Amino acid sequence: MQLQQLAYFLAVAETRHFTRAAQVSRVAQPSLSKQIRSLEQELGAPLFSRARGNITLTPAGEVLLPLAQRIITDTETARRSVAELAGMRKGRVRLGATPSLCAGLLAEALSEFHRRFPGIELHVEESGSRDLIGALGRGELDLAVIILPLHSNDPAFVTAPILRESLVVASARSAPPPCAAVSMRVTDLRHQPLVMFRRGYDLRESTLAACREAGFEPRLSIEGGEMDAVLRFVEAGLGLAVVPSMVLKNRPGLRGTPLARPRLLRTIALAHRKDVEPSHTAHAFRMELLRFLAARPTSELGDDLELLSPEPAGSADDG
Repeated sequence: MQLQQLAYFLAVAETRHFTRAAQVSRVAQPSLSKQIRSLEQELGAPLFSRARGNITLTPAGEVLLPLAQRIITDTETARRSVAELAGMRKGRVRLGATPSLCAGLLAEALSEFHRRFPGIELHVEESGSRDLIGALGRGELDLAVIILPLHSNDPAFVTAPILRESLVVASARSAPPPCAAVSMRVTDLRHQPLVMFRRGYDLRESTLAACREAGFEPRLSIEGGEMDAVLRFVEAGLGLAVVPSMVLKNRPGLRGTPLARPRLLRTIALAHRKDVEPSHTAHAFRMELLRFLAARPTSELGDDLELLSPEPAGSADDG
């Protein structure tokens, strides 16, 4: 039994005429009649009574009619559902990202994705990497763009590094440069007032760790802010801050001074739960984000940003 045979059967049952049914089905009448006979032979009973040119359903035809209608309807429903999924006409992506990434490249990538797939709902949660991993573990997010390395006691996560970025020292352009050289050392921050992020922030931990490794405890002028607040505090002359280079884009009131000896780097990765396969829409966003990054010219990414091959790096709690 073939779906096309059932479709021809329904056309004849509706029109009660083989020729008109063939026209509706856009097939030659002999072909339609042949398929109906094949269906009758397979079922072992005639489906139509052809007495005196009147086409009526036989008892077997009456039994088959609602079943055939249901089969064809279910087939069309399945076809439309798959087409909608494949065509990305509906669905949602629940994405987590750190504030610096939301303020940087991610906004442009989300705009591109929304332009290509306007029917997909985008839900974005902005938080630190540890909080985002927790939300992933609870099933509240499909994907997260996080900072590596990350240690977590939650279920294992697949992480794929996508970018490596240098951290720079942000200062107000209205004030003198923080040093005479074109770059700074971590030890140059010893006597500088620093604007510090809130506790649990990836950048807070990396900055404090670098200072302590260099043998000093940094002097904090103000602490507890999110990314936008920290940058505004720096613009207002409250101190310096160690930030990703990407957040200084379109901020003419700030300058970025590279850190050298040692360079402070951070690795940006896409993460999802190892025990749950990402949804079709989440996978589509992942591919769109990678395509977006790969399409950026080197001059636009900047010298401080390096595109990485997104190979899975195992679980996040592997470090």
